[in-house]
Amino acid sequence: MKNGFTLVETLVALFVFSLLAAAAVVVLGNSADTQLRLSDVSASVQDFQRLRAALRADLAQAAERLPRGGTGEVRPAFESGDGSGRLFAFVRRGWENPGGAPRASLQYVEYRFENGAIVRRARPMVDGAAFGEPAVLAKGVTSVEVAYRAAPDPAAGAVSTADWRPAWDPLQPTILPAAVRIDATTARFGIVRQLFLTQVPL
Repeated sequence: MKNGFTLVETLVALFVFSLLAAAAVVVLGNSADTQLRLSDVSASVQDFQRLRAALRADLAQAAERLPRGGTGEVRPAFESGDGSGRLFAFVRRGWENPGGAPRASLQYVEYRFENGAIVRRARPMVDGAAFGEPAVLAKGVTSVEVAYRAAPDPAAGAVSTADWRPAWDPLQPTILPAAVRIDATTARFGIVRQLFLTQVPL
């Protein structure tokens, strides 16, 4: 009868233990990587959910109100991109005022594409006021394309792709688009298309 383990048995045991330990490290590493990727995807999905909620609430309350710019000039009720990063800007109704501040229920809002993110800015007063701090709604965006559709003509029949226009320049400055389409391109999801109607009850 022998006592203890031989050198060969000890080496075999150490070898088996090292294999198990290496496998455990690989499994834990893969689990951590998967968790990180899921967290990143979840954050990106939440970004676009937040963006959709903000756009839906704002565009559904678009108002045919002509705002004034910083120098007092009258601006159209709805303005599309201007080449400076602005996607569109307009006046919305229904700005909640739970604190009873001395202001109107109208709010001038602007959506912009800046530094790979879609941001929302708003002015505390519709006419001439400076913008407040921007709210970042969606990050990781590489490009944004916006299209607009006018109110349908009953005599025109079915809607076609030609009814969408890349800029909003109506004959009258108070006219709003009937719908807005936003195509945001991301490295993770590709093109994310969202459609919104204006002046509809929430």
